[in-house]
Amino acid sequence: MAKVTVTLDAELVVEVMVLAGVGSPQDAVEVVVRDYIARGHRTEARTELTDRNLRETDAKPQEPQG
Repeated sequence: MAKVTVTLDAELVVEVMVLAGVGSPQDAVEVVVRDYIARGHRTEARTELTDRNLRETDAKPQEPQG
């Protein structure tokens, strides 16, 4: 697997380390990235269900109006 080197503010990394309960800066950054990705997947799953329901509603014949 390829590796990436990134420079981050030390205070940010230390705060993540404390909040996540991890002992290394590497682990702290991985926790944040994995959480961000998981959140994106959860959002996609919720919006996909909503989009599907809206499409099904729009596909139903409309009652004549007026």
